Amino acid sequence: MASSTDVLDGGWGWAIVCASFMAQLLAYGSPQSVGVLYPEWLNAFQEGKGMTAWVGSLVSGVGLIASPICSACVDNFGARPVTIFSGVMVSGGLMLSAFAPNVQFLIFSYGIVVGLGCGLVYAATLTITCQYFDKRRGLALGIVTTGTSVGAFLYASAQNELIVMYGLDGCLLIIGAVALNLMACAGFMRPLNMPGYYLKQKAALECNTEEQLFEKPPLDDLTITAGSTSTTPDKSLMVKEMLITIDTKDSAVQTEKKKSSFLAGLAIIKVIKKKQQAYSKYMHSMYEIMQDQSMMSFCISIFLFSLGAFPPVLFIEDVAMSQGLMEEVSVIPLVSIGAIASCAGKLLLGMLVDIKWINGIFLYAFTMFAGGLALFLIPLTKSYLGLQILSFVLGFFSGNWSLTSYITTKIVGLDKLTQAHGILMFFGGFGIMLGPPVVGWFFDWTQSYDLAFYFSGGCVELGAVILLLLNLPCWKRKSSESDRPDVQYTSNCDKVASVA
Repeated sequence: MASSTDVLDGGWGWAIVCASFMAQLLAYGSPQSVGVLYPEWLNAFQEGKGMTAWVGSLVSGVGLIASPICSACVDNFGARPVTIFSGVMVSGGLMLSAFAPNVQFLIFSYGIVVGLGCGLVYAATLTITCQYFDKRRGLALGIVTTGTSVGAFLYASAQNELIVMYGLDGCLLIIGAVALNLMACAGFMRPLNMPGYYLKQKAALECNTEEQLFEKPPLDDLTITAGSTSTTPDKSLMVKEMLITIDTKDSAVQTEKKKSSFLAGLAIIKVIKKKQQAYSKYMHSMYEIMQDQSMMSFCISIFLFSLGAFPPVLFIEDVAMSQGLMEEVSVIPLVSIGAIASCAGKLLLGMLVDIKWINGIFLYAFTMFAGGLALFLIPLTKSYLGLQILSFVLGFFSGNWSLTSYITTKIVGLDKLTQAHGILMFFGGFGIMLGPPVVGWFFDWTQSYDLAFYFSGGCVELGAVILLLLNLPCWKRKSSESDRPDVQYTSNCDKVASVA
């Protein structure tokens, strides 16, 4: 296998980028444009908006909350097998959803199965991209992660047309069949480093080879040929000598096995102690991260932003229909407008945060203020054009997800980036899971989206205030960012696998 240093930043790495981009497009296309499917599910199952909203919230939140498990799968089995398996999960979940008899079944098939499959795709594509890129890693990850936004833009229009032509069930079946192309994308993901599972298998195979040296020879080797009618004294003596030799070897092997079992027991005890020490060290590191005031405020703001800003992705189409602002299916749905704006926001905000005199935390707080203001204006809008403009604005400032890894690195440093980013994703996933059902319950209670969107906007604005106030120089307990040494980037893929 080629050395990883010989293939970084080019060559086959760009094929990996294209395959990973397409994998995220195929996996996240339908979940990111689930707002198109939401009104159809309301009409099909006649359930409350709060209950039906669990489908869209779980498909986006489960993958984030389960990101540590997904990353462990990639580390042990490699990106290619995990992507193949995720293709089966995403495709199978979408096809199962076509036969859903009720919303509860849909929560399992679309929300959990498809959501976990997307989480596996996300972890696999980021890990394999980090392995192939060092100096151009930021550019490569930026291209790969825009696959989700491009997928949402394309799938929103495609699902609208498929529903008109083949109905909801036919649309899900076709989208599920298209998702099988994830397996083709996996074929391009040639690993640079052997995954942990294969290394364990190789070690076990070497141990088995050594044990075969002490095995008895087959009994056929000790028997006399069937064609001979008599046994000579020389042959009998040879057989006896071989039997004596085998008995001697058996006793030696038994003694060796006893010693090895005792040593194996000691080795297991040492491994358990090391695991306990590593676990306690990990928990202590997590505690230190949560003690940081800037980090804690960032986690709270991520939770509040996800709680308030994600529901429009699911409900914006139903808002237009319920207010009578859309008489027929739009060529470019509101979800598509938000998705393409989010793609532009990720790129532009990522460039802005690289400017030296711009503070990343204050820039994130500004995007939250602007997004919260857009949420407040949605109930006041009485035209479809106004909803299109607000969808673009909200989608653009929702691209602030591209700032999370940058801000996290500035707060805790690169050494603790993986742990801190995992904590952030947990808070973000938890907010995404709770947001849509809460908004749906507000509608079921008041029969209007006005109070629901005021609540969402209030959550986002509250998160912005908390983030801004707790990071002012007069409130910070620790030294400012200027006192922290510059981050020295490394090519260690384990520390940057969750960047983006």
